[in-house]
Amino acid sequence: MSLKPARRPHFFYTTAPLPCPYLAGRTERKLVTELSGADAEAQHDRLSRAGFRRSHNIAYSPVCPGCNACVPIRIDAARFEPNRTQRRIARINQGLEGFEVPPRATAEQFTLFQAYQQARHGDGDMATMGFYDYRAMVEDTPIESFIVEFRDAEDALLAACLTDRLADGLSAVYSFFDPATTRRSLGTHMILWLVARARELGLP
Repeated sequence: MSLKPARRPHFFYTTAPLPCPYLAGRTERKLVTELSGADAEAQHDRLSRAGFRRSHNIAYSPVCPGCNACVPIRIDAARFEPNRTQRRIARINQGLEGFEVPPRATAEQFTLFQAYQQARHGDGDMATMGFYDYRAMVEDTPIESFIVEFRDAEDALLAACLTDRLADGLSAVYSFFDPATTRRSLGTHMILWLVARARELGLP
């Protein structure tokens, strides 16, 4: 009789309270676990369906006392219908093209990332990240990932989104854009692009 190999135990940890980067005067705590080993992608798929997000080789979910403002969103790609505002955003960005590139950090991406952090999160931890920190964020992963670069007709990089490929969809890990292009609503545009791409790939 052959025995199945014993499953490696999977541990979850709760972080210490830290100042919330989104809501002033609040603290945040996270439930975290490591994504590692041969079944890292399967773990990530399961945890993603349960509302976890990924950073490097860590999956995490907020467990903040007295607050549930952070809500994970999973979009049904086949049934999604953009509203009037989203259709307007699509029209504004008609000339912008998305390119899937390997998860390799570049100086061009990092320059855009820094500009975004300084404009939007100047007092946050990510604003102090150097190039090697950014490279670790992009490249340190056990998950199949890629970056979508959004370029205009002059080939200028206006936005980028680090994206994980899941068994059932695409997951935006972190996105950033040129802070001088607020009118374009590029954060929303990137999500709309990922929904359309998931539909093209037959991912629900």
